[in-house]
Amino acid sequence: MAIRTTTAPRGFTFLRVSIALQTLALFFQAVTAGILLSSSHGEVLHGVGARVMYGASMLYVIAAVVAWRPGGGSPRPVLHASGFLALASVQVVLGIAHVPSLHVPLGVTMFGLSVLALARQVTQAERG
Repeated sequence: MAIRTTTAPRGFTFLRVSIALQTLALFFQAVTAGILLSSSHGEVLHGVGARVMYGASMLYVIAAVVAWRPGGGSPRPVLHASGFLALASVQVVLGIAHVPSLHVPLGVTMFGLSVLALARQVTQAERG
């Protein structure tokens, strides 16, 4: 049995925290979207949540770059984070344009992708 004595670099912890924040923000958006679809009271919460989610997506890109640059590892997390930021940008445009037929399914897809990204980071942390 091997005992691991090193810890994960801080950049990878920052990456996991940023993905967790993004996932939480997307979950909040789902809750406020449900409120918005059933009443007008969720509009302010959903609007604020949209800004937080977009900021969390930008933070994810920054965290991916910070985790990638020092070790010179694979740029794949940066590509994933950038792709997610692009999806978030499309999501914002669709929300502003009031196109729920595309906005809602894209939001569900983004939440699923964010959960998968978080699970991937947690699994990689456990493997060391």
